[in-house]
Order: sequence, then structure tokens, then C-alpha cells
Amino acid sequence: MAPVQRDIHSDLEAQIKDIIQDLFKVMVVTSHYDTSGRPSKEVLANSLKTLSTSLQTLNSTATDPTLPLPQVPPELVKYVEGGRNPDIYTREFVELVRRGNQLMRGKMHAFATFRDILAEQMAGAMPELKPDVDRVLEETRVGSSATGGVRSGSGAAGGGGDGTSN
Repeated sequence: MAPVQRDIHSDLEAQIKDIIQDLFKVMVVTSHYDTSGRPSKEVLANSLKTLSTSLQTLNSTATDPTLPLPQVPPELVKYVEGGRNPDIYTREFVELVRRGNQLMRGKMHAFATFRDILAEQMAGAMPELKPDVDRVLEETRVGSSATGGVRSGSGAAGGGGDGTSN
């Protein structure tokens, strides 16, 4: 779901707050309206004009064709049309993403382990490539720090330190 731009969202929120404030002001003015007093009539008229202006501003902002509107996933629309709770859809979606993240983390962990074992075997079988292997290990470790410490013992059995020959 594409989020609405933050400044547009803030503008709409401020406009709605203004409308609520204007409605509250109209309510107060009408509850204390004095039929014989001229100032009450003018205050009520001004309050209604302010409310009308606020509503027109909100309408023009909301119907502006140049504004990017948030996209609602069709699956969510079908879910709600079926009489189901959208919170359940959100919970299921989050659970699906969590499972996907766990799977991806497992794959990253497996590839990091494979990389370390391959580097160890290559350094042992071809000692002349050890500096290159260590360099590749060092460069790939910086970008994959999210693998959870898989690399802590790599290179130790391959002779020499881990990346210390550079």
C-alpha cells in the first residue's frame, strides 16, 4: 500500500481539525444564542461562514486530481466486502511477511556458512589464493552483517587468521 505524502496528510489532518473546531464553535454559539441580541446573530453568521469555508477547502483538497491517493490492495477490499475484519487481514499479512523474512534469514545464514566453508577449503587447497580469498571474505562480510554471527570461526581451520593478511 503506497502511503500518502506526509505533507498532504498533515494538511488534510489540519483541515479536519479546523472543521471540528468550527463545528464546536457553531455548537457553542447556538447553545448561547440570544434572539434579541444583534451580536449573537453576527457571531453565528461568521461561525457558519468559517465552517463553510473550511468545508470548501477540505473538499477542494480531497478532490484535487493531482494528489496521489493511497492505493488499497484489492485483496483487502475483497476481504472487507466479504464481511471479514480488516484487522485479521493485516495480522495474516504480517504473519506471512514474518515467515518470508525467517525463510530469507535462513537462506542468508546458509549462504554465509557455505561461503565460509568454501573459503576455508579454497585457502587450504590453493594457498596462493589466500589473500584473494581473505579479501573476498572481508568484502562480503561487511555487506552481510545481518547473518547473525555465522562467520565468527571462519578461516581459523584454513590456516592463518581471518582477513589479517591484507
